[in-house]
Amino acid sequence: MRQRAIRNLAKLDMTQARITRILDAAAGGKNHFEADRDAVRRYDLAAPVTTTAARAVLGYLRRVVRHLAGAGVDQFVIVGSGVPSGLPPGGQLHDVARDAARVSAPRVVYVENDPMVLAGARATIEPVTDLVRVVEGDIREIDELLDDRVLQTFLDWDRPVAVLLLSTHSLNDDEYFHYVIKRIRQAVQEGSFLSLLQTTFDAIPPELLPAVHDLLAMTLPGHAIRTREEVEALLRGLVLVDPGLVWIPDWRPDGQDVEGAEQPGASGGYGAVARIP
Repeated sequence: MRQRAIRNLAKLDMTQARITRILDAAAGGKNHFEADRDAVRRYDLAAPVTTTAARAVLGYLRRVVRHLAGAGVDQFVIVGSGVPSGLPPGGQLHDVARDAARVSAPRVVYVENDPMVLAGARATIEPVTDLVRVVEGDIREIDELLDDRVLQTFLDWDRPVAVLLLSTHSLNDDEYFHYVIKRIRQAVQEGSFLSLLQTTFDAIPPELLPAVHDLLAMTLPGHAIRTREEVEALLRGLVLVDPGLVWIPDWRPDGQDVEGAEQPGASGGYGAVARIP
């Protein structure tokens, strides 16, 4: 892990946009570069929903964490979170988990492979709480990630864990995506949860699709886009928590997160939470 962190830091390219930083820029955060802000502007010109989509993602994550913590889960692994700085002080995902916890204070591990995001989170989060760790890792290396020393020692894997997969855009190979889900199911105990967030173009008008696809190829090459049917195939065999696979603003709306509520398809993402039997 340390060697990969050094490689990633050496390859940090401020001229290339990254999805976690694009979402951060669109949501009003601070962990991004000019290239990411430029990508937001380009996407808004093609289909002016980027800011709505970014805030819908943050709202979805808050509701998932709040629901699971309220259900008694006190261990979270958030993979590809970007550790969004667009959330208000005291409103980060680990804060949401703490405030919704029924009994014990939750432990949260953020997993990210962006050097800037890692450095920012380690400087601003880890020093102020013993209940959060920030791990350098990549969902595309699931075996190495699950063997990470911090992940293995900071959490109790003999008890339920909630794993939130937010970097599914980096999994282009559906066969490997199935393997990722299989490995997570093998690693966690009964009563654990698996949540995923998947980017889609299902709601984009057909006349805009060519321009959006071209823009995606320029700004985020390799970014995996899936239809609802493709996401359903990935989730086959899992028992989904109500309301199942839905547009992210439609996942247990609570009236607090209003972004995308009137046009949920504008969020550009599907979300689902599954209980591990």
